[in-house]
Amino acid sequence: MEGVIDHHARDLLTRDAGFDWTVTEFVRVVDARLPPRVFHKHCPELTRDSVATPGGIPVHLQLLGSDPEALAANARQALRLGAISLDLNFGCPAKLVNRHDGGASLLRDPHRLFRAVDTVHRAVGDTIPVTAKIRLGFSHRRLALECARAAEDAGATQLVVHARTRDEGYRPPAHWEWIGRIRRQLQIPVVANGDIWTLEDYWKARTLSGCRDVMLGRGALADPWLAPRIRHWQRTGERLLDTCWEQRAALLSNYAALQRTTLPERVVVSLLKQWMNQMRARDSEAAERFQAVRRITDLDALLDGLNQTPPPAIAVGQS
Repeated sequence: MEGVIDHHARDLLTRDAGFDWTVTEFVRVVDARLPPRVFHKHCPELTRDSVATPGGIPVHLQLLGSDPEALAANARQALRLGAISLDLNFGCPAKLVNRHDGGASLLRDPHRLFRAVDTVHRAVGDTIPVTAKIRLGFSHRRLALECARAAEDAGATQLVVHARTRDEGYRPPAHWEWIGRIRRQLQIPVVANGDIWTLEDYWKARTLSGCRDVMLGRGALADPWLAPRIRHWQRTGERLLDTCWEQRAALLSNYAALQRTTLPERVVVSLLKQWMNQMRARDSEAAERFQAVRRITDLDALLDGLNQTPPPAIAVGQS
């Protein structure tokens, strides 16, 4: 979720009851201890006493890297800055990240994964939890269980499993039943992740994996009220009505207002389009709006397009 789930998005997504905790975008660790400003950029919530969103939802700091000693040095730095939990990313499928020996690339060697988790755990002791996120493997699933056990044996207190290999990327289907195979062999909590877009997906993922908890990623951007929708259903057995476009447009407008206080408008335009791109696959009006504004580069004009009724027309003609 790099470049998408920043602190403003975390704020907006946790204003309604639904999420129990959130995770930052990853802090990329290469070969040196990073200065405090890098951690504060990724996790401004570190300046809060509770390290939580304004809505009070805890924020866990995520590190991505492969050098155990560099990870340990940055884990100690994060601890000094007030981090309440450290999550290690072994699930990122991005080609650039994997080419630089990060993310899912470590799933090819469970021993390296063990050493990374173990060194970070030793660096912070039991002061704060160390958790991990993995996929079912890099190019195949044969090492899935071994990688999961390596994380547990090294001291991870929780494991999030994305139900696909790195080579499968985000192509459906998600293999939730494979998460169940891992869960049955581990003593630590296992959290199911991948392709949870709806209440039905949530229930199917829990049923096939046997996991009590799930993690939402792209699904929370496609439907920003998915977590509250799940929580309401858990508590009452009733379904909330789907949100209308006006509610989604208001959220996007709030996001733009927060971002434009510190970022150039062209960057805010790009971020809005990234979010709308996630929405459009699951919402027909979002898809229509996205097509209408996708070539707009002026932020105010884009916001006008979001809120215009009816949506702006798309002209077709000869060039």
